[in-house]
Amino acid sequence: MFPTASNAPSVLSTDLGVLLGLLVTARLLDPTRLRDRVLFGATTAAFLLIYTLWRWHDTLPAFDLTLQALWPRLFITLEIIAITYTLMSILILTRSVDRSGQADAARRALAERGEQPAVDIFICTYDEPMEIVERSILAALALDYASKTVWVLDDTRRDWLRAFCDEVGACHLTRPNNKGAKAGNLNNALAATGQESNAPVILVLDADFAPRRDFLQRTVGLLLSEPDIAVVQTPQFYYNPDPIQHNLLASGHWVDDQRFFFDVFQPAKDAWGCAFCVGTSFVVRRERLVEIGGFPHAAISEDLNLTYTLLKRGFRTVWLNEPLSFGLSAEGVPEYITQRARWCLGTIQVALLRDGPMRSRGYSFTQRWHFLHGVLNWLCKPFMVLLLIAPPIYWFAGLPAFEADYLSFLRYGVPALLGTIIYMGWISRSKTLPLFMEATHAVTCFAITATLVSAAIRPFGRPFKVTDKGGDRSQPRVHGKLAAIFGLIAASSAAAIVWAFVSPNAASEISSIDYFNLLWAGIAMLISFIAFLVCFELPRAEDLFPTDEAGWLARGGEVVPCRVEALALSSARVTGSRRCSPGSAMPVHLDGLGWIDASVEAVSKTLTHLRLQPTEAQRRQLVVRLFSSSCGVISGRARLRGALAGLARRGFLGR
Repeated sequence: MFPTASNAPSVLSTDLGVLLGLLVTARLLDPTRLRDRVLFGATTAAFLLIYTLWRWHDTLPAFDLTLQALWPRLFITLEIIAITYTLMSILILTRSVDRSGQADAARRALAERGEQPAVDIFICTYDEPMEIVERSILAALALDYASKTVWVLDDTRRDWLRAFCDEVGACHLTRPNNKGAKAGNLNNALAATGQESNAPVILVLDADFAPRRDFLQRTVGLLLSEPDIAVVQTPQFYYNPDPIQHNLLASGHWVDDQRFFFDVFQPAKDAWGCAFCVGTSFVVRRERLVEIGGFPHAAISEDLNLTYTLLKRGFRTVWLNEPLSFGLSAEGVPEYITQRARWCLGTIQVALLRDGPMRSRGYSFTQRWHFLHGVLNWLCKPFMVLLLIAPPIYWFAGLPAFEADYLSFLRYGVPALLGTIIYMGWISRSKTLPLFMEATHAVTCFAITATLVSAAIRPFGRPFKVTDKGGDRSQPRVHGKLAAIFGLIAASSAAAIVWAFVSPNAASEISSIDYFNLLWAGIAMLISFIAFLVCFELPRAEDLFPTDEAGWLARGGEVVPCRVEALALSSARVTGSRRCSPGSAMPVHLDGLGWIDASVEAVSKTLTHLRLQPTEAQRRQLVVRLFSSSCGVISGRARLRGALAGLARRGFLGR
């Protein structure tokens, strides 16, 4: 039986009590303590299970072969997949491990023995421009580690890149074809270097990732500290905002969607013995690669496949959760979507392999269900599609996704939603935000759903799609097809709300189930509108890295001190200058770089913007300084007020 309107005050009071209780719980409990993680996780799981039981028993129509019966069952099937994924996530997040102390001890042990094992550094590159690939090469050469050889694995065989490598002291390596994509490129390097340097440790970097100077000091000792450790993986940090952060003006208040995975999930999976390689910024033992026949290439996710191939043989991937490399996030919406769709397809391919964790012997139960958790992450995306389109389907086709009134949902659904939102914000240390997280998933949900459908028909045999990075981003771009999809959903949700009141067939009094679907339509409209805004890309300028260092400015015969607040390869923002005008020459002196030619670009009350003209040697020094030691301006914590302010500016002002 549905609650009646007279029950509304008591139901709302209950929800308010649940909200206050959850907020107090989040304030009192510590996400670093096992007991607290179990307690808060169990509470959230209980709300979800109660909601699921209600959904299954009270919201489905009688079964028959009609749309009225099949549509709600399709919806609840995908909803239960999403709930199962969330429950598995809560279980995984009851554990966590921090290996920094272990890395410290391993580093000291190597130093005490006077050992420094040789390292081959593989930089995988495919068609990236010089401005991108040089960052990884120069930073790798600048690593504070003597026994290293830098190998640039050029899969587009560029003469200018060979010349650059010869000039700076890196080794340029090519192959006659691109068979096996990235895994094939790595295996070619594995064989070629085995005949030359044959270092026992290999560091793998993507072309846009620059390692911090102490990367090898932090990872090599840990890799060799235990015989069953085959891979030490570190997180990816980005120095530029992804297209969602950038286009919503939220880079200072909204974290990239990978931070939860890298900073929270992977340490948790490592505690279960199931952390996995993510394709760049990891070290691996050469002998383990030789044992398994090189980097696996049966799936396009060679990183995930590598971890599970090693797990089957008793070797581990461990997670060192330290910011040891900095790379370039996907800059455009199409590149962002292509990247996620490739990850999705790669995971499905690994699941279907005969020797993979879902079909082969040799894997533990824990390893299998952790892999299943990764598969469910992608299988949740179709549910987001249904969440967005269900309200218009109800209002214009008369097909409810589930039969419930708003009071029933307040009683069973709202506590589950509140529990999940507050728990995820607590366990992630403020790396999630409602609406923004859903909009992030919405941007990719249609493409990933299409990838899943396509994979069900032909999972293998597709070309490896590289994420394009670099190039001119100074002009606004509009992604019309994607904008049309989200614009149509937002408009149809808005129209559904209006239609509920002006339709010739509208009831004189809105029913409880109509109220529920009106609220749902409003939320779907907000999410799809945020995704719609993301489709209109704002121009990007050169990435400025925040800094706070002393410098000197020269104007005529006068030299004055200044503070450098932000720095890039060709620009700087300083305080302390006096009596300057745009266009005037004003060289700046920076520690370690000397005097750099510069001119005034713009002046405000307290800041002077300089256009730098460094020599080639100075520019290369700047590359190493900036890209191997900074996370840029991206926030590590989500702040709802700032994110909403950016969204409001974008939505109402368009900028």
